Amino acid sequence: MNRGLSLWLDVLRVGATLVVVLSHFAYPRFTRGDYLVIRDLNLGSDAVVLFFVVSGFVIAYAAQRDGAPGTYGFNRLTRLWSVLIPAIVLTFAFDRIGASIDPSTYYAPFYQPMGLWDMILRGVSFSNEWTSAGRVRLGTNGPLWSLSYEAAYYMLFGVAVFLRGPRKWALLIAGALLVGPRVLLLMPAWLMGAWLWRHLSRPEGDVAHQGGWRLALGGPALYLACLAAGLPDLLRVLTAQGMAAAHIDGMLGFSDEFLWNALIGVFAVVHLLGMSRLLGNLRGDLPALRWLAGASFSVYVTHYPALHLLDAILPETALARDAQLLLGSLAIGLIFAQIFERRIGPLRAGLRRIWPARANPTAMTAR
Repeated sequence: MNRGLSLWLDVLRVGATLVVVLSHFAYPRFTRGDYLVIRDLNLGSDAVVLFFVVSGFVIAYAAQRDGAPGTYGFNRLTRLWSVLIPAIVLTFAFDRIGASIDPSTYYAPFYQPMGLWDMILRGVSFSNEWTSAGRVRLGTNGPLWSLSYEAAYYMLFGVAVFLRGPRKWALLIAGALLVGPRVLLLMPAWLMGAWLWRHLSRPEGDVAHQGGWRLALGGPALYLACLAAGLPDLLRVLTAQGMAAAHIDGMLGFSDEFLWNALIGVFAVVHLLGMSRLLGNLRGDLPALRWLAGASFSVYVTHYPALHLLDAILPETALARDAQLLLGSLAIGLIFAQIFERRIGPLRAGLRRIWPARANPTAMTAR
């Protein structure tokens, strides 16, 4: 992966994380509806789909680099669990504290009380959105739905890449049945990112060097034009009509805009293809950007329970209350990243000493 495109992916990660945080911050229960335009545009959900495209690109690159199923599985699980498990514990603690201070701020559907061990079990298994296990919300931490989807995509992609023959197809079918159709509906956007990496990593590479600006600007321009034309709402109505269902969100959950989400995937890939041409010769680094991107996962998995806790603690008349809500939730994520997310290297080094298969990944390579 060239340096320029890697840096741009960091820009997108940081930007998408901030959009998600702002989207949740804009809920009327937090900020009275003063920033409702962010909610009306549904930008938070669109940002998560951008995450999926970037994830597909990065994981396809990582799978090629890892080269063996043992290494691939080890790296994916340690990446997720090292942040997810402490985030679940933090969510449980924040929810208990906040609900004891102001129970009126903790209510369905934004809060589903669960015991700590139940939360950890559903979290570490990533099954909170899988059809086979039933949908649950892990306390107030609604954004963890996307990790349930991501883990499913990692699993299915790993099977497709590293296994061969009847076992591969049997496990793909079993995996698809396990996670269910809701999760699979958003996988096309993720696979578009994986396709883009395969396209760019071919020996001949992306042979075209012209049109970078047209592609880089064309993707976002098409996205904005579709928003202005009301296409997301139209596609949602068509989906409801096609399914003969008045309330598709109850049936499809977070996949209720899967047609629009697939289009976002196309726009994102067009944009990234253009940026890869524009930034292919970029040299140097941006340490501040790398530092922020290195905390984006932590901010994503902690900001929502942090918003709920701060909402319960801060008086309605508090000076600059909105700024305290927003900056406080971001600060908690940055501190969390310093303690957990940025420690992934030492954690993996320690686990390698007790996981012999990881030390000899070729022993696990499928034939």
